[in-house]
Amino acid sequence: MQSKQYSVKVYECSIDDEERFISFFNTNYALFKDHLIVINGYLSQNIKEYLKSKSLTFINNIKLPRGRSRRAIEKEFSAQKREYDIDRIIAQTELQRLSNRLQNNLSVIDEIVRSGRVIEIDGDLLLLNRVNSGASIYTTGNLIITELVEGSIRCDGNFMIIMTSPKANVIFHGVEIDNKFLEDRLNRVELKGEEIVINPVFKKEMNWVS
Repeated sequence: MQSKQYSVKVYECSIDDEERFISFFNTNYALFKDHLIVINGYLSQNIKEYLKSKSLTFINNIKLPRGRSRRAIEKEFSAQKREYDIDRIIAQTELQRLSNRLQNNLSVIDEIVRSGRVIEIDGDLLLLNRVNSGASIYTTGNLIITELVEGSIRCDGNFMIIMTSPKANVIFHGVEIDNKFLEDRLNRVELKGEEIVINPVFKKEMNWVS
């Protein structure tokens, strides 16, 4: 499939009086000859013929999508960044809460795990960076990954904290976890008895942040 994307200037108007409409475009033709003209309301044959004679491009009674302002985009980006920063703080708080249990058997890695790399840990692992597609992590203990996971994860600990993309393959105690439960946010995956329980870290642990 071939496609092109255009930036188009649009002028939107409605018709109250045919003569005034035609007079307006006669006077301002130079301003609108390169615009897409969106006309709301009844479009008579007389006006259609006039627009065609002027080679003006027009559509009638079509609702165009409204673009977002730069301020709106920046506001959304700031909100997403704020939530992401809060999630990181929560993950760090979770680690601190568990530190007494982990400190004698904890490995810490602060680098990107790139495609083709295999990391095998006998114990607990805290990973402070992302796991790229094609990389693999194996751990017999608990696992916390604070960045996006796109690779393969095998964890046999009591819990893991993780956020994945659709590319990831996550197996917890021999059970493959559907990525739809792990995408777009940090999640805590726990083994409770014979049951695997998944909870979003942000919602459940929000009261930890002061």
